[in-house]
Amino acid sequence: MEAVFALVVGLFFAAAIYLMLSKFSIRIMLGIAILGNAVNLLLFTAGRVTPEVPPIIQKGASTLDNAAANPLPQALILTAIVISFSFLAFLLVLTYRAYQDLKTDNTGEMLVAEPDERPLPPLGY
Repeated sequence: MEAVFALVVGLFFAAAIYLMLSKFSIRIMLGIAILGNAVNLLLFTAGRVTPEVPPIIQKGASTLDNAAANPLPQALILTAIVISFSFLAFLLVLTYRAYQDLKTDNTGEMLVAEPDERPLPPLGY
């Protein structure tokens, strides 16, 4: 089962990188969202996916059983979900406002802060 999760994580990372290399801000935003989900699934897979033994320390024991799933990555994922959702909401508002002001989604055409005639970069030192 963990091999399937590893394959899905790889596909998520590949799709996220492909989308983030685009020059359209909506695709970049979706790539960041998929990247957050890929990291969450990676953390979940690292914490062992076993339904047999609950992550409860038995009476008289000082540590978890070796077959039990680690609860720490699950707690980290809950925090990461909240943070990635708020970051996605911020990016959505930022993208919408940029589209309203600039009338374009293409990042190559968002040249408001740059001068019209840019000097050439230095050709030597």
